[in-house]
Amino acid sequence: MGRRTAWWRTRAQGGRTPVAGALRRAGVVAAVLCATAGLTVLPATAAGSPSPYGYDKGDRTVDGAVGTDEAEILKPGETYRSSLPKGAGLYYGLDLDTTSDIYVSVTAVPPAGTTVAATDGIKVSMQNAAGTACTHRSATFGADRSPHPVAAWAAREAGQVLCKGGGKYYVLVERVDASGSSPDTWGLELTAVSEPPPAQAGTTDAPQDWNSASPEAVTGEARRRAGGSGFAGAVAVGQGVWRDDVEPGGTLFYKVPVDWGQQLSVTAELGASSGGSGYVTRALDLALYNPVRGSVDEAGLSYQGGQDSAALQPLPPVEYRNRYSVLDHENGMRFAGSYYLVVHLAAQVADSFGQGPFPVTLRVRVSGAAHAGPGYAGQSAPRNIFDVTTQDREAAATGNAGGGDTAMKVLAVAGIGAGSVLLATLGVWTVAARRRASTAAL
Repeated sequence: MGRRTAWWRTRAQGGRTPVAGALRRAGVVAAVLCATAGLTVLPATAAGSPSPYGYDKGDRTVDGAVGTDEAEILKPGETYRSSLPKGAGLYYGLDLDTTSDIYVSVTAVPPAGTTVAATDGIKVSMQNAAGTACTHRSATFGADRSPHPVAAWAAREAGQVLCKGGGKYYVLVERVDASGSSPDTWGLELTAVSEPPPAQAGTTDAPQDWNSASPEAVTGEARRRAGGSGFAGAVAVGQGVWRDDVEPGGTLFYKVPVDWGQQLSVTAELGASSGGSGYVTRALDLALYNPVRGSVDEAGLSYQGGQDSAALQPLPPVEYRNRYSVLDHENGMRFAGSYYLVVHLAAQVADSFGQGPFPVTLRVRVSGAAHAGPGYAGQSAPRNIFDVTTQDREAAATGNAGGGDTAMKVLAVAGIGAGSVLLATLGVWTVAARRRASTAAL
């Protein structure tokens, strides 16, 4: 995810050489190997520019509709890729049962270098066939006015009075535009997740007695762990101190496995600049999303060139009952699974302090003993999205996928094998091409 394949082309005297043909064929092999390994092949970007967003390789492209009649159906458990022009409001459809809670998250991806205002963003709404609104949420770029991926979610909770029953539902994605922002079309990534009801009904009150004191940040030597370029390629981390470098305008994606009963706390630090001066409002943004990519909390810091830090506010332990809280940072902690940390360094940092890259450190704490979940009366879609496995914990500790992750096994083999195969293939084709060229010259 987020990898880029280089395509080599060589021209001599206005034409392609035999060696160039070999290299082009090698490029095809490299692309096939990347696809086999589950990598997304994206166009290369100019040196020094932020990495492109890493869409899920499995994304299917869908077109949003201007009305509900032509809305394409999203299936729970799937991810989709779409686009959103300026000033647009687009519909997507759902066929829902009567008992599951359904969550749709939409990630907006503006092009690098586009102009956005603090209030620019997206609004995501869920409504039934009669047009009754179930829920809606918005996401904006905020005070940094720096284009980067932002996500908003909407839900149909089966117990809602206004949205009971199965049948047709619709997701409306609207672009919230401010005057003066660029007219560029934004990319979209949409995910739909279903959560079955618990096997036994429990209390409908949110927990009141959790420890809301601000925990001390984790100490110790930082370990380097490069962040991913999108939700699908988020890199696993667990309790500890993690470090990476990010360029202005860049965004890093991490995921933390948090089980039922466990409590997450995170602090982000931006290291000191090696030169320059000035003041950047909201230079670093730290956002937390839950396993369905629903926004939970965010924190940010302004920057004057010296090391500084920002922490998420105290979060409750993960419990099913948290969904009954009226506070976003509490009701978002309603599932076990992978919680996403998204770190963005504002593009404006480059104006005062140069292109960097700048060191970012994450101090992650996962406290409390895990316990059994609510006992669902069915399977979620995607399957096991609300579980934390031994492989998840191993990946968080080591950065590897662990024994049970077939996709990562393929990736590891392909990462080693692809290089060997590609070099061998290049060698064979290059020698053959030179021989053919020598024969043609006689």
